[in-house]
Amino acid sequence: MSTVDGNLIQELRERGLIAQMTGEDELEAYLAEGSRTLYCGFDPTADSLHLGHLVPLLVLTRFQNAGHNPIALVGGATGLIGDPSFKAAERQLSTPDIVAGWADKIRSQVSQFIKFEGVNNPARVVNNLEWAGEMNVLDFLRDVGKHFSINNMINKESVQQRLQREGSGISFTEFSYALLQGMDFAELNRRYDCTLQVGGSDQWGNIVGGIDLARRQNKAQTFGLTVPLITKADGAKFGKTESGAVWLDPQKTSPYSFYQFWLGTADADVYKFLHYFTFLSVEEIAKIQAEDVVAEGRPQAQGVLAREATRLVHGEEGLAAAQRITEAMFSGSLAELGETDLEQLAQDGLPSSELTDEVMADKPLTGLLSECGMAKASREVKDALGRNAVLINGETVGMEDNMRTAECFAAEKALFGRFFLVKLGKKKNHLFELK
Repeated sequence: MSTVDGNLIQELRERGLIAQMTGEDELEAYLAEGSRTLYCGFDPTADSLHLGHLVPLLVLTRFQNAGHNPIALVGGATGLIGDPSFKAAERQLSTPDIVAGWADKIRSQVSQFIKFEGVNNPARVVNNLEWAGEMNVLDFLRDVGKHFSINNMINKESVQQRLQREGSGISFTEFSYALLQGMDFAELNRRYDCTLQVGGSDQWGNIVGGIDLARRQNKAQTFGLTVPLITKADGAKFGKTESGAVWLDPQKTSPYSFYQFWLGTADADVYKFLHYFTFLSVEEIAKIQAEDVVAEGRPQAQGVLAREATRLVHGEEGLAAAQRITEAMFSGSLAELGETDLEQLAQDGLPSSELTDEVMADKPLTGLLSECGMAKASREVKDALGRNAVLINGETVGMEDNMRTAECFAAEKALFGRFFLVKLGKKKNHLFELK
């Protein structure tokens, strides 16, 4: 049995990454004895994973770095059913072909975080449709269903919440989800000697069910460990912005927007998130916090967190683009921005408009910039022009340019023949695209 890092559980504790675990001392000793196989499941409920999935994904990475063998389970079967755990209402079921497409994308995403070659403990990605899709309903009821007590299933907190919520309830489809997840653990135990399941704390009941099924079917001892569901100090939901969820797919949340999300972390949360979302040591994080306590001005922790998390998810290239755009938006200097950087800004929901000859015709800058929403009234734009506080593609325009809108937005001045980035004051930006 290969050498492992026997301090892993202690490190996870110090990082605040353990919510619950079965056989606490026993599991710690078991993991310290040698390399073990563990898994975490990811259901394809969308075409990308989001920030809520990042903690368990990185926990898989931490286990692999400590010498263990991770399995990322893509729920091609469970994704067709829908996990009822602490959901307010029944999920809308997606078609099998849509779920299959999502499963392929998620398989690709999890592959960014665990290593499949070049290490002694390679990871694997499996899809539970491999075994669930082949089982007929009678075999499922006889071989799996007979091991689950309805009494215990009904008493689960997540089920009780749905039963007690007026007009909600729970369908047999979602009620059976726990059986499918339990079957996954027992099947992975048989196929790969997988003895540990990792998941969010909302999965505790399902994990315990899988441990029991593996014991009954395989006469095997297995373990469970959950990580905390991430919450923010102010009670707001983590991983959400005004425009929605923060996704790991760069086409849904660009590296720049991802980077900005972390820069906006509250001081009350940032050191906790450094423990969760980076591989900086506990000692390094303590040093950053100590320096922030004595320093005057904004803490450094947010910048460190943004860099480390963006590098983990989007690589060095994504991080460089995010930092380049951030600097340009702050300074107004656009020399370093590429065409894809500007496309990122448009994707991220930076206020933007199409610019045509008709839009510009006989319209002063005060009218154009107020109508696009940069100011509540043309007077605000006029004041900014008077203070030379308006930049178009990095060039200052003043009140003398107010009636030269067409000249200011001439095609030959457009970045990459199509973009004009307008800055009004220190904080207001608008992207025009020439049509």
